[in-house]
Amino acid sequence: MTQELKGSKPGPILERSQLTRVNTIPSVEFSIPPSDSPEHKVFAKCTSHQTQSEGVQEKPGANEVQNGQPADEESQSVVTYPDEVSYPEGGTQGWLVVLGSFFGTIVALGMMNTVGIFQSYIIEHQLKGYNESTIGWIFGVYIFLAFFCGIQIGPVFDSRGPKILILAGSILMCTSMFLLGICTQYWHFMLVFSIVGGLGTSLIFTPAISAIGHFFLVKRGNATGIAAAGGSLGGIIFPIMLQRLFPAVGFAWATRIIGFIFVFCCTVAVVLIRSRLPPKPGQSVMPDLRIFRDPSFALLTAGTYFMEWGLFVPITYLTSFAITSGAITPAFSYQLMAIFNAGSCLGRWAPGYVADKLGRFNSMIAALAFCTATSVTLWLPASILEPSTSAAATTIKSLTIIYSILFGFASGSNISLVPVCVGQLCDTNEYGRYYATCYTLVSFGTLTGIPIAGSLVQAAGGRFWGLVIWTGLCYIVSLGCLIWARACKVGWKLGMKF
Repeated sequence: MTQELKGSKPGPILERSQLTRVNTIPSVEFSIPPSDSPEHKVFAKCTSHQTQSEGVQEKPGANEVQNGQPADEESQSVVTYPDEVSYPEGGTQGWLVVLGSFFGTIVALGMMNTVGIFQSYIIEHQLKGYNESTIGWIFGVYIFLAFFCGIQIGPVFDSRGPKILILAGSILMCTSMFLLGICTQYWHFMLVFSIVGGLGTSLIFTPAISAIGHFFLVKRGNATGIAAAGGSLGGIIFPIMLQRLFPAVGFAWATRIIGFIFVFCCTVAVVLIRSRLPPKPGQSVMPDLRIFRDPSFALLTAGTYFMEWGLFVPITYLTSFAITSGAITPAFSYQLMAIFNAGSCLGRWAPGYVADKLGRFNSMIAALAFCTATSVTLWLPASILEPSTSAAATTIKSLTIIYSILFGFASGSNISLVPVCVGQLCDTNEYGRYYATCYTLVSFGTLTGIPIAGSLVQAAGGRFWGLVIWTGLCYIVSLGCLIWARACKVGWKLGMKF
């Protein structure tokens, strides 16, 4: 067997003049006949089954032939990873990156989770004469840019690292928040909040999440969930602060105080977040849409598109729904987003931890099913009922609070599990490109989802039941896409870990 190439890559088996014994088991013998055209035909070595560690393979263990001699029967199999020597799976540097990403997502995702507070405030004050759909474009453009710009930011991260990206994003986010207080016109909000804030969010969000994949593989779901929980923490703190600060110091100083918090969090993120793996030689910083040739990745992207189309509807309109329902006071309506994000904080970490044990796609599918169920069984009845009696008003309030907690928990994984699902379909040194390209297409859903929801409220005469049905339908389509994407890789077996 000295002519067979050794290693993890397939190699040719040269033509033999006689049948050659290839097994090492004394009691069983079989032979491979000589090839008719050895220069055109090769026999690939069998690869080991892909484990949850995406591409982890085992080195030849006992009973395999090495350099013409049987390996030591007592030798243990050693786990290695293709293209990289190893993953630290933690360590001081790895967990410092998670901490830096946690502070980065407090700013980026925390602001995304607070858009409902700003939407409710400016529609009653600075932009009182505008309708729901028109104001929705301010926040739709913000979320669109937060995801769309990743198509270029991801490849730059893969090629250049995260430092300059996060520094630029930090400057833009802090500038946006300090200038927001002096905005009075529609175009002011579109420029300062939507464009400047959206670009800043993307420059922080994409590298902060992508950098974790350089240090974790087996524990990537858990680490990403911890980092993404920063966004939920920001979504708890900022609404409560703004509720107290708006009447106490006014809109301008309320946003400036948030801006000072941004300065601190961004400084921590810039100092701690770093990458580990070198770029591939000759790797381009340009986007590459050929990655959608993989049907699983294309379906995952489609599922994420519909998921985000539905996700930001309750994030943006839950406070407005509570205020207009007649069953919940305005003060408590603002606190609903804090309740929502309290559930989301746990929901971003716990599903990531479970995903490392039971499978990333499996956990994502379960979370989408739960989001669908809570929207249909809790928020839809609350949006249909009229608070004509005290009992009906209590029912609406109870359903809304329970929905905020449960949907917040279930939807928390919508952000934290997508990165690890994407990472399961690509090499780590191309992770930023895949993740950013996915969310670039998803951004078009976030651009239109909020204005569409506003139009549905107008079409229903100020009622929210149409908006809730829209949310549920988006999640149903997303659930179907994720199930199909999983089936493309492991089939339709329910018990398969993937």
